Amino acid sequence: MINNKVILVTGGTGSFGSVFVEYLLKNYNPKKILIFSRDEQKQFLMEKKLFKYKKKLRFLIGDVRDLNRVEFATKNVDLVIHAAAMKHVLIAEYNPFEVVKTNIIGAQNVIDACLKNNVKKIVALSTDKASSPVNIYGASKLTSDKLFIAANNYAGKNKNIFSVVRYGNVLGSKGSILPLFLKGAKKNLITITDRRMTRFNITLNESVNLVIRAINTMVGGEIYVPKIPSFKVTDLAKAISSVSKIKIIGIKPGEKIHEELISIHESKNTIEFKNHFVIVSNSEFFFWNKSNYLKKFGGKSCRDNFSYNSDNNKNKLTISSLKKILNQEIKKFDYK
Repeated sequence: MINNKVILVTGGTGSFGSVFVEYLLKNYNPKKILIFSRDEQKQFLMEKKLFKYKKKLRFLIGDVRDLNRVEFATKNVDLVIHAAAMKHVLIAEYNPFEVVKTNIIGAQNVIDACLKNNVKKIVALSTDKASSPVNIYGASKLTSDKLFIAANNYAGKNKNIFSVVRYGNVLGSKGSILPLFLKGAKKNLITITDRRMTRFNITLNESVNLVIRAINTMVGGEIYVPKIPSFKVTDLAKAISSVSKIKIIGIKPGEKIHEELISIHESKNTIEFKNHFVIVSNSEFFFWNKSNYLKKFGGKSCRDNFSYNSDNNKNKLTISSLKKILNQEIKKFDYK
């Protein structure tokens, strides 16, 4: 579903999008990749970086809020990866109307455009904050997820299929705590909102692999969730600087103590595989219910009271393992 196909990536110049596009160009043979984003400077820099692939690339300035532009971008496209979003939790709390326009109305625009132009596969990226949300960002992404899953009911004879990939923090990406901690370490003072706080962690390469898995196996209506490690935020601070003082400043608006990838309410529809989970739809209109999904793909049903959060996760990163990840991942990001 990648080779010789036309692929559109919304938010294609972002942390995930830029790595995903480069991965496809190096490991597959897509017919064309369309990079759709609002930032002309990022497009300019990305075009320079990927110059040797210029015949396979097309850069489109646009905003998912603009339905006409999204409809234009999705013409003759086989696969859409929807990565465009507003994702800064604190900024979202104080700009809720703008978040709705991008994360919810924007999602609906992508869905409508894909249905109109008969795009065969659509994968939407989500976040751990969409599970039992307590903030505007999480609530907007939960709504977006619901829209993409429900879009399968509108596909009809065209058989367009929509699925979601939900994962945790990409350490170092825009909106993560890493840049703030690095800045604080230079002054030997790292601020943390709560000592109990834990977070999931996934690398960009792991997130790319999960999306590839979804593209290759999706039947429509599923939410893919990776099995990933989590860490204590205080341990991350110590991994960055063992000499810096840690100052507790209190939880900010919209923050959770622990993040969650699968809630208890979703457990009855969750299937466990070796490296990931799949949450299937419980809609009466979907053929791919839990029973049929298990028959085709195997896996194991999760218990009804199962939940998967960064606190009860058995796979915890130590300070030493966090240091190794920092050494590998920090070079990929520009914090200027």
